[in-house]
Amino acid sequence: MTDSATMAGLDPATLADVLRLAGSDGFDRVQEQIRRTGGCSDPIHLHGSVVVRDAQTRHVLHSYSTDTEPGGRLRIACGNRRASRCPSCAWTYAGDTYHLIRAGLVGDQAKGTPDTIRDHPRVFATLTAPSFGPVHNRPGTRPCRCGKNHPEDTPELGTPLDPDTYDYAGSVLWNNHASDLWRYFTIYLRREIARRAGLTQKAAREQSRIAFGKVAEYQKRGAVHFHAVIRFDGPDGPDSPPPAWATLDLLTDAIRAAAARVAVDVDPAGDQPARTLRWGTQLDVRPIRAFGDGQDITEQAVASYVAKYATKAAETTGTVDRRIGNKEALALLGVPDHPARLIAACLDLHPLYPDRKLRDWAHMLGFRGHFSTKSRRYSTTLGALRQVRADYRAAQQRRALGLPDLEDEQTTTLTLAHWSYAGHGHTPGESWLAANIRRDIQHNREIAREELPALLDLEGASA
Repeated sequence: MTDSATMAGLDPATLADVLRLAGSDGFDRVQEQIRRTGGCSDPIHLHGSVVVRDAQTRHVLHSYSTDTEPGGRLRIACGNRRASRCPSCAWTYAGDTYHLIRAGLVGDQAKGTPDTIRDHPRVFATLTAPSFGPVHNRPGTRPCRCGKNHPEDTPELGTPLDPDTYDYAGSVLWNNHASDLWRYFTIYLRREIARRAGLTQKAAREQSRIAFGKVAEYQKRGAVHFHAVIRFDGPDGPDSPPPAWATLDLLTDAIRAAAARVAVDVDPAGDQPARTLRWGTQLDVRPIRAFGDGQDITEQAVASYVAKYATKAAETTGTVDRRIGNKEALALLGVPDHPARLIAACLDLHPLYPDRKLRDWAHMLGFRGHFSTKSRRYSTTLGALRQVRADYRAAQQRRALGLPDLEDEQTTTLTLAHWSYAGHGHTPGESWLAANIRRDIQHNREIAREELPALLDLEGASA
């Protein structure tokens, strides 16, 4: 339990619940459950039981029931990817994303990608939205168009110089169609590759494959842009080398040409004109190197960058991370003017484009796509990574209980389990306890990260 000095400043209701929790008979077990979730902010509560029997003798080897738990419930982590919702689960999600992206860059036989993919041409591409009106920015060492040199953390960055002339409708419609723009980009990219190789599209597919992993990020102005790792593979995917014509320069040129070709038409509706949505002109394509030379980005940097933004969403612009039903809620939630105008534009446009579900995605400023996606053969999957972690923890638990290893061919056990949903979340006191546990875990991770280089140097010296 955290010492009483850290309890100063708690509101009376939270303080009362902390004292109630600390004095309860099940406090130690509640604390253990919260610690096992990593300090999850919104854990799932389950009712249920598990019985493990010998499959031949039917002898009970182990039994567990939530009837013995405080409140008759077992807490498990929520698994939410958003750092604004649950920092603990978002940290795990970011770690999985890092390993997924990294496996597609350096290879990992355990994750189904060979080490030889390091020799395949690959780039880190950033595709952005076009301009919807001038905004406050930091153009290098020059002042902003408003005449000021804005500090890096000033709230004006990304907001329009003139909100009354800013194309808010165009911005949210672009966000709403961003996934379509990406889909057409992948189609045109394969066509541009075939054209530059002097092959038919069928022949190009028979000789090469394109793999990618991407993540969406919000700019301060509220427009989505995509960061993508794009890699050339051979005809059998990552297990085969790309053909000689599949060069880094060809891939870079094809990406630029494909992005320039993409156009998504939006029909006129109400007072809204017909629009043709395109990528912005700020297209960045950089080669990825195994080791940095001061100019090119490295595998480690790319994987870390993608993982960082996999847990963030529109709340980075000042909006909220939950659905908003009406404009009146914007003032109650304290949403700043610029994101509030973008949300209001979504609500106003919803009746004109009902199939685009702009009202449902107003809190996302219109964007309705997946934040992190990959092609089938890029590398492993998030599901596979989670399964490996679950299997590892299950094996640890079986050893702790003295149960036979499932990998043992002689093992014949039968597990009968029944679970039902019993709610979610914390009481105020439990939330305070979870936040302290999460802080302590993060502190320990930071200490371990700082000590790791020294330990490696020590091991190298002793060797």
